[in-house]
This record gives sequence, C-alpha cells and structure tokens, in this order.
Amino acid sequence: MFFEFGLKDIIDILLVALMLYYIYRLMRDSRSLNVFSGILIFVVIWLFVSHVLQMRLLGSILDKLVSVGVIALIVLFQDDIRKFLYNLGAHQKMRTIIRLLTFSKEKGKEQKDVKETIMPIVMSAMNMSRGKVGALIVIERSVPLDDIAATGDAIDANINQRLLENIFFKNSPLHDGAVIISRKRVKAAGCILPVSHDLDIPKELGLRHRAAMGISQESDAVAVVVSEETGSISIAHRGEFRLRLSPEELESILTKELQ
Repeated sequence: MFFEFGLKDIIDILLVALMLYYIYRLMRDSRSLNVFSGILIFVVIWLFVSHVLQMRLLGSILDKLVSVGVIALIVLFQDDIRKFLYNLGAHQKMRTIIRLLTFSKEKGKEQKDVKETIMPIVMSAMNMSRGKVGALIVIERSVPLDDIAATGDAIDANINQRLLENIFFKNSPLHDGAVIISRKRVKAAGCILPVSHDLDIPKELGLRHRAAMGISQESDAVAVVVSEETGSISIAHRGEFRLRLSPEELESILTKELQ
C-alpha cells in the first residue's frame, strides 16, 4: 500500500517547518537555543518510542511527560512567548501589508508624524554628542513599555529638542535614567532598563549601552545612545548594535524602523 502524498501534506510540512523556524528564532534571541535542541531531541525520542517501536509502558510514561512538559514550558518561557507573539504581529511584512491596505493620504500623514518624532531626537542627539553628554532614549513600538515607564517620573509632553537636552543635562536629577517615548510623546524620564549580560558586547561600551541592548532584546523598541566618554551615537534594536552613527545615518535608520 503506497502512501498518498498530496498538496495538503505539502502545506502541512511547510507550516510545521515555519513553526519550528520561528520557535528557533525565539529561542535564539532569548539565549535558550540549548533548551530548544533538547526539546527537539525529546520529541524525536517520544515519537520513535510511541509510534515506531510502539513500546506501551515507556510510551505512556513519555506521553505523561509531554502533557505536563507543555504546561511547564509555558510557565518557564511566558515572557519569551509574549515577546514572540508581539513580534509576530509587529513583523515588517505584516506592517507592509497593512500599509498597502491604507489610503495614500493616511500614508502621507504617517510619514509626517514619523518625521516630527524623529527630528527632535536626531537634533538633540547631535548636540549632546558634540558636548559629550550621555543620553539614552527609548522609542516604544508595538510592545508596551508601561512597566519600564513606571520606574521613572511621568512627563507626558510633546517631543521637543530642548526638553530632551535638559533632561540629560549633567546636573539634571533625571540624566542617569532613560527617556521613554511613546505615541509621539515623551512619556517618562529617569527610567530603569533591564541590563543585558551578553558577553558579546564590546567591553569599551558602558552601562547605557548594556541597558539599551537589554531593552532591545526584551522588546521591539529602538534605543538611541549617546556616549558620555566619546560622544558617539549608537542604536540598539532587536538585540543588535549600530555604532558610531552620524546624524544623517541616525535619521535614516529611525525613519526606516519607525515607519
């Protein structure tokens, strides 16, 4: 008896492969790749024992472990799963499809809003870079940063170049924390960010850069950093750094990422 292989089976295999790929990306970004490999090995053993060798006793034990293990994995990786679902909805292709379905007038308004958000950040970063004033500005995207904003002082003001420069002025009580920008407004200042302990971060980068990397690993936010030691401008996004940027490069990257 030959196995019938049709279009539905091809779609089934592609969907499983896509699901495994996204799970792999999730585990890789959360530094849990070894856990993902262990899970795959366990699943292969379980399928081989239960469905190929049909060992009843060992198969029933593994069945129980699988049923309990799913709940355990959800509890252990609830933050990573939430981040994965947020990132799935905020994927670049998803946003492209949504933009294609909108009217050109709305597109023009969106581009104008992005420009109004970006330019004060670029200009303030440029001035602070010249004066070697340390700064950390986090731009919220699809993943809410309410818990991060709650660690600082609420501001709720329009984005303004002078406001940003005054916040990070060396004698300001808020200059050591991060500024959170949400929905085209300065939401809070003096905020505490999660610090990345990634060993791949260059040692010459300070605590601000590690905090920027930490928030970029736990959300889809864009973090702009101005170094107090060198005055260089950097961006952390999706767990990656872009270092030593010019104001023009900063504007270009922010425009691309925030549209």
